[in-house]
Amino acid sequence: MLVINGSEELKSWEGKELGVSEWIGIDQDRINLFADATGDHQWIHVDVERANRESPMGGPIAHGYLTLSLIPMLKDKIYSIEGATAGINYGLNSARFLAPVPAGAKVRGRFVMKSVTPRGENRFLICNEVTIELEGSEKPACIAESLGLVLF
Repeated sequence: MLVINGSEELKSWEGKELGVSEWIGIDQDRINLFADATGDHQWIHVDVERANRESPMGGPIAHGYLTLSLIPMLKDKIYSIEGATAGINYGLNSARFLAPVPAGAKVRGRFVMKSVTPRGENRFLICNEVTIELEGSEKPACIAESLGLVLF
């Protein structure tokens, strides 16, 4: 894992790839748990028999927002910032879902630090371009610009 040594080194990573996570499985149990957590029980996600029979994707797929919600976990597997007292999810500039994630698929995250913007004393707004790659697919599942406020 990459360790960025404090606020002094943070700016030097602007425009650079931070790393790529290991592949993680997106099984039907994870999809069902996400559906329960969010109340989104659309059949294309949770009704395996119907999705296998009727879905244009050939079976159940993960929620787009499930894929997006993996960003913090994937980030924690790729890099950390030494000396940071807090990291706060600040939102997204953009998010696009480019390919469905079938139940049973594997995804991984590729992070590029697009920008580091000072936001007051000992605070920096980081914008990461995150590509959620889908194993065996030329198209990524998702591309997002994720924002985080880092406090020192």
